[in-house]
Formats: sequence, structure tokens, C-alpha cells
Amino acid sequence: MNTSGNEIKIFTGNANPELAAEIASELGVPLGRALVSTFSDGEIAVNINETVRGADVYVVQPTCPPVNEHWMELLIMIDAMKRASAGRITAVVPYYGYARQDRKAKARDPITAKLIADLVTVSGADRILTMDLHASQIQGFFNIPVDHLLGVPILVEYFQKKKLKNPVIVSPDMGSVTRARNFAQYLEAPIAIIDKRRPKDNVAEVMNIIGDIKGYTAILVDDMIDTAGTITEASKALKKFGALDVYACCTHPVFSGPAIERIKNSDITELVAANTIPLPPEKQLDKIKTVTVAPVFAEAISRIYKNKSVSTLFD
Repeated sequence: MNTSGNEIKIFTGNANPELAAEIASELGVPLGRALVSTFSDGEIAVNINETVRGADVYVVQPTCPPVNEHWMELLIMIDAMKRASAGRITAVVPYYGYARQDRKAKARDPITAKLIADLVTVSGADRILTMDLHASQIQGFFNIPVDHLLGVPILVEYFQKKKLKNPVIVSPDMGSVTRARNFAQYLEAPIAIIDKRRPKDNVAEVMNIIGDIKGYTAILVDDMIDTAGTITEASKALKKFGALDVYACCTHPVFSGPAIERIKNSDITELVAANTIPLPPEKQLDKIKTVTVAPVFAEAISRIYKNKSVSTLFD
């Protein structure tokens, strides 16, 4: 694969070593030897145990919980690579933590997604490779190239194989309509939108459904599921309004707080999530299925390495 004159090297922090190993395997290269640990006071220690001089280096690190720790691991690894004279460093961040803090929603709010972008650049990264940013304008927060992969084709492939009867693609809120529309185009299915309203503070949301779902199999589509409140309430509303069955899918299974309990007790038949974030045993349920993003990340890395177009991946 050595077409650009420099060797390709894949390294990982502690966020998702399984995904990094899978990506390296897809590319036919060994995973780089590096140890990321902590000193007794909690500071992060990074040891790169092989030469990276002149190499085309890819550091795979989704910034899932514990978010701050994983961001710091990534920044320190990039700094170490830079100081070791790596030829080019790409931060491979399948899940971009802090992406929801992308604007000032009220007075004196920070824009943390921009701060993180600055830190990644200052640490020495030459480019960033990510997937399904919560807000796509975050690409503009960087002054280095950003390759933004899409999770929809991977999730669509899973549902194409299932051949569900009468599918309707459902956006759980107004913000996910574009994603639902893209999903629906692949499956040649209609779409519906859930409109959430809160009459007043501390009064439960009233859900209206825009579109026809009676007698259909609903597939809820979102970029991430965090506490699973929206998705489980949406599934309840879909059943109430006559959906035959409810499936759900997301790219980033954050699953924090009460999420697993909510999913377990929900009307969702099956929830499909990509492996941008690893699911520990306590977050694994029979109704949660995982699809891998390793092949698409490996293909994107291969194209970056060979100076080929990444956008054609989704043509």
C-alpha cells in the first residue's frame, strides 16, 4: 500500500482499540505500538514504541465517555507524533465529543466544539477524519481539512437486508429531517416527522406525528442516542398512532444514564447502532445490534493516503 512514499501507521488511544484494530486489519497493516496510561496523579502518559519519522500517521480515538480523558489522550498522542517528526498526522475521531456545544444557546455560553477544534489543530494534527458530526457546521471550526463520513449508508445496508414490510422512516425531531430523508431515498420509503411540544415547564411533552404511519413498520433514525428519552418516547407515540412495529438506529450509541433501562423497557423491537463508540457488557442487550464502521474508515484512510477523493465514497 506504500504508494505515497511514506509508510502508513495506525495508532489508538484507550477509547476504542477494537475499532482501531479492525481498521488496521482492513488496511492490512499492524496496529502501531503505543502505550497510553496514567501517572499516579492521574496525568496521561503516552509512549510511542516505534518510529514514526516521515510516516503517514492516523490516530483512531472516538471521544466517548469519559470524554475529557479521551480528548486529552488524543491531543497528547498527536503532540508526541509531531515531536517525533511524523510526516502527516490525521486525527481519526469517529465520534466527536462536545459536538452539541456548537453555538451560544443563551448568554455567556461557551462554544466548546470550536475550542476543541482549536486544540486539535494546535496539538499538531494536519487533518481530521470524523463521522456524523451532530452539527455539520463544526467542519468550519477547523482551519485544517476535515473529511466528514456519513453513517446512513452503513445503517441502510442493514435494513435493506432485513426487507421489512411497509417501512416508513421517522425523524424523532425537526433536527433529523435531512438524515431521515436521505435514509428514505435509499429504501424508497416515505418519511414521517415527530413534532414535540411542551405546553409549559414541567409538563410532559405532547407528540404529534406529521405523516402516515398507521399500518407501517417505523424506523426511527438519529445521529446519536444519549439518554434515550426522545427515542423511547417517540416509539411509544408511534405505537399509539398505529405503527405495526418500531425499529431505531443511530451512528453513535452514547447510551448514558438511564438509556439502557429505557431501551430495554421500550416499544422498540430492535435498535441498530454503529460501533463508533464501544458498548461494554453492561450496555449490551439482545435488542441492540451493532454494525461496523471499520470498512468505511479504512477505505477513507486508504484514499487520504493515496491522495484520492473521499467524497466519492458516497456517490
